[in-house]
Amino acid sequence: MKTEWIKKAPENVSVRPNLMDYEKAYHAFKWEDVALQFQGLPSGGLNIAHEAIDRHANGALAEKNALVWLGADGERREYTFAQMKQESARFANVLQSLGVGKGDRVFTLTTRLPEFYIAAIGIFKNCSVLCPLFAQFGPEPILQRMKKGDAKALLTTRAIFEKKVRPLLDELPELQTVILIDAPEDESGKIRSLSALMAQASDLFEIAPTDPEDMSILHFTSGTTGMPKGVVHVHKAIYMHWMSGKYVLDMHPDDIYWCTADPGWVTGTSYGIIAPWLHGITNIVNEAEFDAKRWYEILQNEKVTIWYTAPTAIRRLMRLELDPLREYDLANLRLVHSVGEPLNPEAVVWGVEKLGLPIHDNWWQTETGGIMIANFASQPIQLGSMGLPLLGVEAVIINHDSSSGVFEMAKTGQKGELAIKPGWPSMFRGYLHEEERYQKSFINGWYLTGDLAYKDEYGYFWFIGRADDIIKTSGHMVGPFEVESTLMEHPAVAEAGVIGKPDPVAGEVVKAFIALKAGFKPSEELRKELIGFGRQKLGAAVAPKEIEFQSDLPKTRSGKIMRRLLKAREMGLPEGDISTLEH
Repeated sequence: MKTEWIKKAPENVSVRPNLMDYEKAYHAFKWEDVALQFQGLPSGGLNIAHEAIDRHANGALAEKNALVWLGADGERREYTFAQMKQESARFANVLQSLGVGKGDRVFTLTTRLPEFYIAAIGIFKNCSVLCPLFAQFGPEPILQRMKKGDAKALLTTRAIFEKKVRPLLDELPELQTVILIDAPEDESGKIRSLSALMAQASDLFEIAPTDPEDMSILHFTSGTTGMPKGVVHVHKAIYMHWMSGKYVLDMHPDDIYWCTADPGWVTGTSYGIIAPWLHGITNIVNEAEFDAKRWYEILQNEKVTIWYTAPTAIRRLMRLELDPLREYDLANLRLVHSVGEPLNPEAVVWGVEKLGLPIHDNWWQTETGGIMIANFASQPIQLGSMGLPLLGVEAVIINHDSSSGVFEMAKTGQKGELAIKPGWPSMFRGYLHEEERYQKSFINGWYLTGDLAYKDEYGYFWFIGRADDIIKTSGHMVGPFEVESTLMEHPAVAEAGVIGKPDPVAGEVVKAFIALKAGFKPSEELRKELIGFGRQKLGAAVAPKEIEFQSDLPKTRSGKIMRRLLKAREMGLPEGDISTLEH
């Protein structure tokens, strides 16, 4: 399918892309021009909170809805930009009253509640550092991250605190304050009530001068073993958030935007908070977990125009026997984007067939802070491709070997490691307390992503797999994504996860774990059919030799199939860090 192209949208859909001539715009682009989009602080410098909320609240957008929150129980709350300015000012004053200052790390451990979004802006206003965690984390990953991040304050709920945090307090001596969102009153001088603190706080706050290079967010990435990495981002990252919001997510002033990502993940902050508010548009937040009917109702009832979601959610929708265009009014929806792991070509086609729109894949990492490569609304989609580099981003494929000293640029179509030229504004500035580890991420002036890919003759990039996911079988190098995408072409397959299983003769053999669509049941006959299907499509050397059916594949909360977990379970090895495992 990778040679097939599709249009950006059916003829009757208005896409209104901000970017029409990619080549011309790419070569003319300057980050200095993006800097002109920001007002800057009256006191000097650049602060996320001012650019995302306060400048709109001080102008024509004051009474426009910034946040529309949809509670799991049916409750609905709306906050204008003016209200967000006031409430976030209160939270910034709360932090000041608690002795939390510039550079101090404020952790959040909560579901998608309005208080989190208010607090995030308040943390930026106070020049403190936002450190979001998944609410589903267990005590051990919480302890690891809070210790490594030098947590000074924590915002959470009573239930999460009692179950997961209170037993850890003795091991977190630097944690001075726990703020409970739903506690009616203070428990002690350390365990405080958010509502009581907010009631006493002023809704006026002057943001102190903020250097664009001041730390703003600390995100943690999970390793297969050992401690997670603390990824440092700065206020200047908003250059990338604004630019990608304009040219990739195609944000216009009258858009209604919905990003389904959890705020414990980088997409949930970069594109679930910052990017839409930099553009002054209404941001939908859904508290509830995935539910197909509810999701389609949100798209319909809130008149969502731009939808940013994850491949795992799309695959779940694909498994259902629903015809959304017949059952729901999705006329306002004009653009769908996906991120979290590579988007299978079948999902793009499904989008056209079931939503009337293709789904645009894009690629980036926690370390990049923002979208690096994308399928633009103004450009045709090459099915299965990551897309084209963003303006201001120089991406290449390299072949390197530290032992031999080899370092060379790959030719068109040649596989290698994806690398990016440092200097883009949202590039991570370090791994907290791990400078040596940070420096090892760069070689000969390039950031090494750890992803294997290739670049085609049109300039589009194609994902092959993580370097440590590549399967070496009988002298062949097999990328699991290619096998997974091919298997998903079979009408019975909803999801596929592929690993290399050790083999004394071949080194490794390709094994696939399959989740079936509704209406199909595991059987030996279907297993043989899928193996034959794979051989026909991929050839005997690349096709899976073994297939195992599973009702659901292990995935992270951000939607990535955890191949290394599949492999660990297959081989009876320790599972490592599973704190981001979707439950």
